[in-house]
Amino acid sequence: MTVKTDIEIAREATMKPIAEVAAKVGIPSDALLQYGPTKAKVTADFIDSLKSRPDGKLILVTAINPTPAGEGKTTTTVGLGDGLNRIGKKAIMALREPSLGPCFGVKGGAAGGGYAQVVPMEDINLHFTGDFHAITSAHNLLSALIDNHIYWGNSLGIDSRRVEWRRVLDMNDRALRSIVNSLGGVSNGFPREDGFDITVASEVMAILCLSRDLKDLENRLGNIIIGYTRDKKPVRARDVKADGAMTVLLKDALMPNLVQTLENNPVFIHGGPFANIAHGCNSVLATKTALKLADYVVTEAGFGADLGAEKFFDIKCRKAGLSPSATVIVATVRALKMHGGVKKEDLKGENVAAVAKGCENLKRHIENVAKFGVPAVVAVNRFITDTEAEIQEVMKAAESMGTKAFLCTHWADGGKGTEALAHHVVGVCESGKANFKTLYPDEMPLRDKVKTIATEIYRAADISCDSSVETRFKELEAMGFGHLPVCMAKTQYSFSTDANKRGAPTGHIVPVRELRLSAGAEFIVVVTGDIMTMPGLPKVPSADFIRLNDQGQIEGLF
Repeated sequence: MTVKTDIEIAREATMKPIAEVAAKVGIPSDALLQYGPTKAKVTADFIDSLKSRPDGKLILVTAINPTPAGEGKTTTTVGLGDGLNRIGKKAIMALREPSLGPCFGVKGGAAGGGYAQVVPMEDINLHFTGDFHAITSAHNLLSALIDNHIYWGNSLGIDSRRVEWRRVLDMNDRALRSIVNSLGGVSNGFPREDGFDITVASEVMAILCLSRDLKDLENRLGNIIIGYTRDKKPVRARDVKADGAMTVLLKDALMPNLVQTLENNPVFIHGGPFANIAHGCNSVLATKTALKLADYVVTEAGFGADLGAEKFFDIKCRKAGLSPSATVIVATVRALKMHGGVKKEDLKGENVAAVAKGCENLKRHIENVAKFGVPAVVAVNRFITDTEAEIQEVMKAAESMGTKAFLCTHWADGGKGTEALAHHVVGVCESGKANFKTLYPDEMPLRDKVKTIATEIYRAADISCDSSVETRFKELEAMGFGHLPVCMAKTQYSFSTDANKRGAPTGHIVPVRELRLSAGAEFIVVVTGDIMTMPGLPKVPSADFIRLNDQGQIEGLF
């Protein structure tokens, strides 16, 4: 039997007009800014009109630490949303927008998979409604205004050695990580070291995803610290008069995007902050709008629960006043076998012992989620090679932690394949067992916040900081930023900072390399290990296989 690719399945979908999809959750057609027949933005005026409505229940989908075998977190999020609608519940999904960099690098697309997809798949994975282009433009406008200010006399006294605002591009391009700008003589300005990050790592992206409205957006943009003077006084974006123009560029981008699943259920896809260097969640505006329109909202957070769920709880929920009712942790037998020491090329053979060993990773995530007071459920995303004995081992591991695991076949069966999970999640949400709390209080010193995450979530013995990092902790406290949450930048593949340490390592040391202040987004980025903010392309990038066929259709997205 020939298995269809994601793009072939998406191309065969019967999409409904987006106005019809919107009407299912009470969004009138005059509240839509349409981008063709199948995608639209929801207007700010309509969102404002929803404020007095009660909120639905919020469900977070997270996962074990990712492996090359794949876990299917987005696919499961879509499948669960379809499953909830299938059992008669009013549900909306709230997802992130994919970045072009990974689409042409290693992922080849990020809109779900199989029969649990969001469509129009090609549009979502490529230019969509232009949000990422707007964010790139707004970010780089600030970059241009900084160098322009220095060129025309530098009345603010910006120290060109202490400009911290880099440029961005929504593409994986290692050649741009470190550059020198303004070369070519007097007419081109003052040369200085510079560099590019990927757009999803931009503070502007994080700000857009945490802003409540246009006024909040403009205020946060103005608060961005772009660098320092020679006497180390901070210079903000509003000091170079960038905040107003940046807001103009982001005016439409702030409105959430509405699309649909293959089963014609509504999905907000909005924002996509890097889950390594930022908080890795879709926009607060999309999530809160969905909560006003539906009884259940299914959202996701980037990478494994040690990164994505922790940031979702400690940054997004803290800042937006959200209180989740349930967490779904996605795992696959294949990925658990890799955590148990099996090589990717050997995954097809049954290995119950490796599954049992790999389940230590799953158990750790279940235990960690409980620390936030949110009940956890396990979704086993089934692959055709999984054996009954291996599946039972995962079920047993979940039960040993006081929760339940459900076998899910949404990739092949759509919402029908998650009905059992959907019924159970509804029961968890309605049980009132959730008692959400953050891991640390606002008033805890910054260094202690980092150590708390390292020891409580990563199970490290301690953190290590050189003298410059210790000094930076003290500087940030003295500047009045000690109350901010910390946003950990760490490898997604391990609880440690060593990507090769799979399973559930303990006793390691988390080296803190750098602290970056995101004063507009209102968090402190804590860079550990060898995390990059501008990825490179692999030896054989997905771009090699993406093309237009003879019918003018896109091939190679998957």
